[in-house]
Amino acid sequence: MSEKLKGKRVAALVDNGFEQVELTAPKAAIEQEGATVDIVSPQHADVKGWQHTTWGDVFPVDRTLSQAHAADYDALLLPGGVMNPDRLRANEQAVSFVREFVRARKPIAAICHGPWTLVEADAVRGRRMTSWPSLRTDLRNAGAHWVDEPVVVDNGLVTSRKPDDLTAFNAKVIEEFAEGSHRGHLAASGAKHA
Repeated sequence: MSEKLKGKRVAALVDNGFEQVELTAPKAAIEQEGATVDIVSPQHADVKGWQHTTWGDVFPVDRTLSQAHAADYDALLLPGGVMNPDRLRANEQAVSFVREFVRARKPIAAICHGPWTLVEADAVRGRRMTSWPSLRTDLRNAGAHWVDEPVVVDNGLVTSRKPDDLTAFNAKVIEEFAEGSHRGHLAASGAKHA
């Protein structure tokens, strides 16, 4: 263990129905590098994963969304699944939480359908990204440059398409989270909602 992320705190924002492996694999990789990962959720006690076509395991919530602030964290992880980001993007508190990370230029990693919440936060304009293929039009309409690649890094924003991309995704997540805040690109939302 190299502990590239020693002392870092990461928020993993999820609601019920997150694709389980898209939380557990990055969380394990990040923790192996020395970071602490908190499961942050609108749910108060537990949150339930999704495994491909059926409900998965139950995970304890470390911090409710109402108690969480981006200032307490160094980076943000947005797992996918269909239900999870659809619920989060309809939750103004979750969208505001994401905007806090964008304004602070903290690294954000989103996989599969995870970028939906970034779209709602108006945080993708001008960014080069990937996602689950069905989000291509949503991302393009929100101003992103969508590409079909296993992992894409754009100035602290890491995106991947699906669970098959987790090895590449995890490697880039560790790299970007280790670098910390990025001074370059600030999404349009950072300026509009500051």
